Amino acid sequence: MNDTPFELNYILASCMYGTISLAEIVPEVKKIGSEHIDIWPRVHGDQREQVESMGNEAFAALLADHGVGLGVSTRFDLGPFGLADEMAFCQEFGASLIVTGSKGPKNLAGEELRAAVAEFAEGLKPHIATAEQHGITISIENHSSALIESPDSMQWLIEFTDSPYLGIALAPYHLPDDAELVAQLIADLGHGLALFYAWQHGMGCHEKLPKEQELMQLPGRGTLDFAPILSALKKINFSGWTEIFMHPVPRGIPILDTTAEVTDEINRARHHLDQFAQSV
Repeated sequence: MNDTPFELNYILASCMYGTISLAEIVPEVKKIGSEHIDIWPRVHGDQREQVESMGNEAFAALLADHGVGLGVSTRFDLGPFGLADEMAFCQEFGASLIVTGSKGPKNLAGEELRAAVAEFAEGLKPHIATAEQHGITISIENHSSALIESPDSMQWLIEFTDSPYLGIALAPYHLPDDAELVAQLIADLGHGLALFYAWQHGMGCHEKLPKEQELMQLPGRGTLDFAPILSALKKINFSGWTEIFMHPVPRGIPILDTTAEVTDEINRARHHLDQFAQSV
């Protein structure tokens, strides 16, 4: 029996703070139990654009001043076939992962979906080879109304690519509010799971709601039971990134009014997750 306590490997999403400056966000990383940051571009944040403005040398100095590393670059804007330059950027900073979306037809099922995923996987292969050269994993998020959305599509993508340099960024938000389904998917993905978004649907993120309802996307506030999910993560010995996450309305604003409040809310969600991690 393995008595080693299971712990999640947290990373801080810069966009949780809207378009606040990196100088203000980077000091928050260690406060949420992490040493790494995930940099987001517009429209969700603008920290990737901030890096471009300040230059790589200044960004490196800011990270070093606070003992923080770049872990992930999220680039939905570039798409899965436009990541070559971003791979070089990530390699320069020692980041391990680029998160992006999928390309292909939508709203398919059955054999049509399987064939479309196979075609997408084939198109990804030269990009996966480039990722391997840079020591980077391309991580595809399951997104609503995208080719890679359903559990089947995620599993087929991992099967067809069969590479440690291609993984899934799993967002329970975009799945049914069913903890057992999410847990089974985690078990099925196994080593193919690259990043786990601690994010549930709650009351959604497309219409402006009272803040208490908007925050129901976060662990411990909505109805999704994270206990079986944490149990599944432990069973596969998941050591990839866990990102506590939600979308505010409108995009590009902090999830709460002040930097301190954002950090406190992330920590509230983190403590909710950790109680299950310690008990499973």
